[in-house]
Amino acid sequence: MIPEPLPSATAAAGRGGRLIAVASGKGGVGKTWLAVTLSHALALAGRRVLLVDADLGLANVDVQLGLEPGQHGLPAVLAGRVPVAEAARPHPALGFDILAGCSGSGALAGLDEAAHLGLLGMLREAGHRWDDIVLDLGAGLDRGVRALAAGADLLLVVATAEPTSLTDAYAVLKLHRRDRPGGDARLVVNQATDRVAGERTWQSLNRACASFLGGGVRLAGVLRRDPRVADAIRRQTPFLSRHPAGPLASDVEALRAAIGEG
Repeated sequence: MIPEPLPSATAAAGRGGRLIAVASGKGGVGKTWLAVTLSHALALAGRRVLLVDADLGLANVDVQLGLEPGQHGLPAVLAGRVPVAEAARPHPALGFDILAGCSGSGALAGLDEAAHLGLLGMLREAGHRWDDIVLDLGAGLDRGVRALAAGADLLLVVATAEPTSLTDAYAVLKLHRRDRPGGDARLVVNQATDRVAGERTWQSLNRACASFLGGGVRLAGVLRRDPRVADAIRRQTPFLSRHPAGPLASDVEALRAAIGEG
């Protein structure tokens, strides 16, 4: 059965701060790490940034950053108890704000498309407070995730060289083109052995998109594999704070520069 497009998903687009959605077809490709690290890189460049843990039900941005669960967060926003601006928590050491989720919440995981679109609307209403709003989406292709992806100004699809990752990334791009014709979706190749290998991974997916989707996919950036990523995650410290120099830090900065300022 072919999934239906989401005709209402773009209704909230085009107002407030730039909305950047970070997505993947499958888990384990570094999506949340990228959302956190890109938010940090944008803040270091002087941007006002809000990071939203929109992986509803499996949230872990707070875990990666070593944050204690707050009284308010995304669940309170979705319930209408607290506005976005009040629920967002500043992280003074990193220079950006965080709207934390709630890991293991079956209620959040089961939210319908309308609730996701409502979240988009609330983020747009509060968007003037930030230059960039980075959404860490849940992995997969359910309608809620698709609605958030389609409502974003820029969709970054994270993939590795693994065939299953590329197949799932292709599926994300295919549905995004149905949901948001003409939308800005780009590929981030993560955990590449080197730049050349990363570009080959992109070229493989680009050819498939050009052949079957009527147009290729732009490459946002190649992030090389670095064993120190695991060290930073274990220590619940942002990568750019613990390892600000080196090839991967340079790759993240190149990605930040490539997506511009919207």
